Amino acid sequence: MQKINLKKDRKAAYLYVFLGGLFVAFLVVCNLIANKFVAVSTFFREEPFILSAGILPYPITFLITDLLSEFYGRKRTAIVIFTGFIASILIIAILKLGALFPSIEESPVSSETYAIVFGNSWRVIGASMIAYIMAQLIDVQLYEFWKKRTKGKMLWLRNNGSTIFSQLVDTILVVLVLFIGIKSYEQIVSIIIDGWVFKVVCAIVDTPIIYVSVFLIRRYFNLKPGEEIKF
Repeated sequence: MQKINLKKDRKAAYLYVFLGGLFVAFLVVCNLIANKFVAVSTFFREEPFILSAGILPYPITFLITDLLSEFYGRKRTAIVIFTGFIASILIIAILKLGALFPSIEESPVSSETYAIVFGNSWRVIGASMIAYIMAQLIDVQLYEFWKKRTKGKMLWLRNNGSTIFSQLVDTILVVLVLFIGIKSYEQIVSIIIDGWVFKVVCAIVDTPIIYVSVFLIRRYFNLKPGEEIKF
């Protein structure tokens, strides 16, 4: 690993904190809007994708962990992942706390509305947490594996290869935890396919974004392919 001067050392730490903060922010948003299901139309498929709204920003979390893995390594990326896990637990506790107190008459959000929106958030977030922790750790492991095998080259392979497989694991787990015993087998399979295919498309679309991001970060820190930032 390359040693960098003090100024860049600070900026390397700032970048790590910034990416980690973005990751937790997007993860929290995914959990909060996951109760709403939407139909997303695309130009390459006649039928719309039926998705949880939480899936829409979720692929960005994998993009961020791929960037963290690329420049900060598996251990530091794992710290961010577990931070997101703890944040999710705190969200459940805070939502439960908010439900304990009845709303006042002047409150713009009534207790009934709060219960409708957040009443089963514990189940949604719980399902997301189980799927999230496993999928993200698989993603980091696969990314590290392909990074070593390709000696820092073929960025598209480790970006898409790690994300596509880990997103499949994530989608299967979260759908099973949420809907097994509630929806039919055919409905569950349909939701899994829709969710995973949509995530695969997002992973392919974000490939140019990670290429540009990696190029700019490497150029700024004067890094060789596969080289990580030390600070």
